[in-house]
Amino acid sequence: MADDLDMLRADIEAAMAGAEDLRALDAVRVAALGKSGQVTALLKGLGALPPEERKARGAEVNVLKGEIERALEQRRVMLEAFALDARLAAERMDVSLPPRPFAPTGPEAGSIHPISRTMEELIALFGAMGFAVAEGPDIEGDWHNFSALNIPEHHPARQDHDTFYLTAPEGGRRPVLRTHTSPVQIRTMLTQEPPIRVIVPGRTWRADHDATHSPMFHQVEGLVIGRDIHMGHLKGTLIDFLRAFFGIADLPVRFRSSYFPFTEPSMEVDIGWSRKTGELGSGGDWLEILGSGMVHPKVLANCGLDPRVWQGFAFGMGIERITMLKHGIPDLRPFYEADCRWLRHYATSPLSPFTLHDAS
Repeated sequence: MADDLDMLRADIEAAMAGAEDLRALDAVRVAALGKSGQVTALLKGLGALPPEERKARGAEVNVLKGEIERALEQRRVMLEAFALDARLAAERMDVSLPPRPFAPTGPEAGSIHPISRTMEELIALFGAMGFAVAEGPDIEGDWHNFSALNIPEHHPARQDHDTFYLTAPEGGRRPVLRTHTSPVQIRTMLTQEPPIRVIVPGRTWRADHDATHSPMFHQVEGLVIGRDIHMGHLKGTLIDFLRAFFGIADLPVRFRSSYFPFTEPSMEVDIGWSRKTGELGSGGDWLEILGSGMVHPKVLANCGLDPRVWQGFAFGMGIERITMLKHGIPDLRPFYEADCRWLRHYATSPLSPFTLHDAS
């Protein structure tokens, strides 16, 4: 009786070998092991055999069933691998190729807003100098936004005509839409042990609106805290950044004495340009570009840092301003007017993210 099992085994194995896909293999499985399958019929027929033959025959049929199940599983794995290889071959693409052009009447490619592009550049350039990115809330308390930064009560920045205040909680001071990203510097010094080296890009708000000012705009500030930090570190950092950002290797940079409550000494930073042509790097004129200085000892003390041990410098600039200078944009307002024509002209492709090579 084992001869018929051998013949059945050979027939099923041949059918499995001829199955070219998973659907055909499943048909073989159903024909052999399904409710009406050939092996299932043999198991159902065991009850009609004499008791002395039933045990041996049952063992043989169960061995056959196990062999067929293992063979089906091996063939299934093989067919799945073949199917995956075929799919990968059919869907393979060369990612180094440029994107296909869009039809004139079809959807247009998305692009990166000039502000977002500048933020990418800032993060890449300062990241190469070892700066991390720090973030904080857009709504700040009075202490983080003003007091901790040594800004006195009578300072103009605290006035309603300069600052957007929110409703004060009962018994408390009014929170503000942050007027600069400096509160994040305070939060960083309060939560992070020195040495510290961070930049803080983000949104800020001030009550001002014209061709060069917006109620909402973007700033990036930098903070370095460590032992024996001095003015030379500040000047070297900013000179290297400005020359890399504007792509002018010999860009003239001037540091001019100024006053900020949170730095001492404080300096405005100017770059060379031509007042007549607007060209950067030439012309013999100077253009103010950012503010900077050594962190005031009172600010360090407010954050629990001993000014006799820790020193540092800070700087800040408007992201819209440096973007306008770099790309020759004369008016701030189109940044937020969602004019697709303007965006197509000044925006960049999302497939060409900024790298340090772009700054060389």
